[in-house]
Amino acid sequence: MTAKMPVFRAVQRPDTAAAPHGNAPAASDASPQLLEVKNLRVSFAGKEVVRGIDFSIAPGEKLALVGESGSGKTVTALSLLRLVQDADITGQARFTGPAGVSDLLALPERALLGIRGRDIAMIFQEPMTALNPLFPVGDQIAEVLQLKQGLAKAASAQAAIELLADTGITEPARRANSFPHQLSGGQRQRAMIAMALACRPRLLLADEPTTALDVTLRGQILDLLDALQQRTGMAILMITHDLNLVRRFADRVAVMENGHIVEQGRVADVFARPQHPYTQKLIDSKPVRDVAEAGSPAGSAPVMQAIHLRVAYRTAIPGISGWFKSSEFVAVKDASFTIFPGTTLGIVGESGSGKSTLALASLGLLPFSGQLQATGQAWSRQATGNKAIRKQVQVVFQDPFSSLSPRMTVEAIVEEGLLVHEPLLSLLERRIRVEQSLADVGMTEAQFPGLLRRYPHEFSGGQRQRLAIARVLIVNPSLLVLDEPTSALDVTIQKQVLALLQRLQRERGLSYLLITHDIGVIRAMAHEVMVMKDGEIVEAGTVREVLDAPRHPYTKILVVQS
Repeated sequence: MTAKMPVFRAVQRPDTAAAPHGNAPAASDASPQLLEVKNLRVSFAGKEVVRGIDFSIAPGEKLALVGESGSGKTVTALSLLRLVQDADITGQARFTGPAGVSDLLALPERALLGIRGRDIAMIFQEPMTALNPLFPVGDQIAEVLQLKQGLAKAASAQAAIELLADTGITEPARRANSFPHQLSGGQRQRAMIAMALACRPRLLLADEPTTALDVTLRGQILDLLDALQQRTGMAILMITHDLNLVRRFADRVAVMENGHIVEQGRVADVFARPQHPYTQKLIDSKPVRDVAEAGSPAGSAPVMQAIHLRVAYRTAIPGISGWFKSSEFVAVKDASFTIFPGTTLGIVGESGSGKSTLALASLGLLPFSGQLQATGQAWSRQATGNKAIRKQVQVVFQDPFSSLSPRMTVEAIVEEGLLVHEPLLSLLERRIRVEQSLADVGMTEAQFPGLLRRYPHEFSGGQRQRLAIARVLIVNPSLLVLDEPTSALDVTIQKQVLALLQRLQRERGLSYLLITHDIGVIRAMAHEVMVMKDGEIVEAGTVREVLDAPRHPYTKILVVQS
């Protein structure tokens, strides 16, 4: 029997009065409130991380809670459902549900269990870790319907397919049988949204739902949430550090710093006339272009040059014919580019466009056809023949927390390249080089006592990325491949890391191959830019030529959505 999902009905969002700035409820006391939080305090082992904040959300309203990492915004959202372990939570969180008004922070666990997922649902930041890798996504959505609505197994399975279809996933019946690792980042996020909306909640808590997505997928997810919100009338509390997302999506914004809400009000009012210095700093944290506008130096040899580069993967053919032959998937098609000393080539495109594959081929980590030279030498198929090139071509990855070994000290991490490429150096000589490399990225013993003996988990995200940059600088490379080097960082930290990369390029004459989906980063860093889609370079040229006057329809979409 086919499950009949509740019919979406349009709910008009009530107008809310302009909110005052500061740590006070932004909506009028006379207007009905879906959620009203008063004097919320959260502490761990006596250390307070959320410090007496007040805010409210009206039915059908979209409130954005913004701030840097560590400001307390995610802890605030998790605390509303008491999902934070070992936390001391005080204050009030009055929620208007089907049974009337209740204080979420005072409810017994059994009563709160009935509200979680049914009346208040949550989308977590990283769907790959939030979804269970051992079960198909359809089963995980169906489980919510069975537990919260009592649907039978067959009915919940059909309802899960319909929910996936509501989120715009193509072939929802087939995707329902897919495991999380078999879906793209955008599809996993849509599956998470389908799970969160399974019971048509009154309030959706969305914790950085678009952080790991490229600009086109980010726009699709925002449009999806906006459409579903308009159709169901649910309210949304959006946790984010992306100010462009706030401008595009939210009705009101609350700014958090060090556990305090320092300013809140209508988005247009706060962005046009920010009152608090911290809000002003966030709004002023756009990447700034500070690079030498150098063209191709006369007579200088390219640091890297590719001619008709092609990368293909062998794929199996289903059926009997697959016993005798295989097919191939071409990830990069006929790419040609040149990078000169002291310049940056930016590669931009959505997930699956081939830009990361191109970067791996440029590092000699993938087989390719065509011509590719780095520092005047061609990559060898024998690993031992590439040692000299690898010293000159280094890479900085997207997530420093996963790229830095948690078992190694800062000194061991940074000196590792010297052990490979300059093994004759003494212990003292390596120590001096390590300290100099760390100083070059703005990290010294004076700032961080015991710096060399510390481990990566003892640093913030921005500091870990500086360690990753110090690790590659120590061998004096000519070219850095930067794979989304700032996408996991807050806007203020992103600005600092980009400024560091710009300074290093000016001082050392470094060249960069910059992989990103952020048009703002391209504008700040790149001299030349290539736009990739489905493995092809659809447009290339200087930053001004491509971004200020895009010719290809896909480039125009990227620029408009940035």
